[in-house]
Amino acid sequence: MKNDDMHPYMIECAAEAARVARGVTAAQLSDPSHCPGWDVRALVNHWVLYTSHGLEHRALRKQLPEELTARDFTAEPDWAEAYAAQLDRAVAAWADPAVWEGEVDLGMAKVSATDIASMVIKELAVHGWDVATATGQEYRVSDGAARFVLAVVETHGDLYRQYDGFADPVPVPDDAPVFDRALASSGRDSRTGRPSFG
Repeated sequence: MKNDDMHPYMIECAAEAARVARGVTAAQLSDPSHCPGWDVRALVNHWVLYTSHGLEHRALRKQLPEELTARDFTAEPDWAEAYAAQLDRAVAAWADPAVWEGEVDLGMAKVSATDIASMVIKELAVHGWDVATATGQEYRVSDGAARFVLAVVETHGDLYRQYDGFADPVPVPDDAPVFDRALASSGRDSRTGRPSFG
């Protein structure tokens, strides 16, 4: 898939992630999530780090500094607005067609920029659903974005399962909505909110 086709999905999923973030209350941050061993705060911090700061740093071909990886983003009262602003910067960084060329050095491996972008779009949607589900919200995507996320999940599912990023696939009816099928392929059950990654 060309970057001209993928960037709109990045824009869409980032906008929906920002909307969900704004719906998280301070009181919910200490609640458990459906992700084993993770409360909502840990889940949100992971989501914010990799889908906004990580997304921009990948575009700029920079490593994430330790200061960011150790930060509790939710400690700031306006963290959701800061996340939305950082998402805007990250998405803008990927608007340049040249950014989609070549590889991104992750430190332990080099991965094509297109693959990195596709996996972060998936993270925006799947972890966006995780956060939405843990806080009584919905994460909504278009059918086109859902089909894209499903393809990414199916392509990279085994890799994510190696690192406990996905659980085993969940059975789902053949006529289930596309995004539900993407979630199921990642080990998430849209009907119950469980199981999820370890």
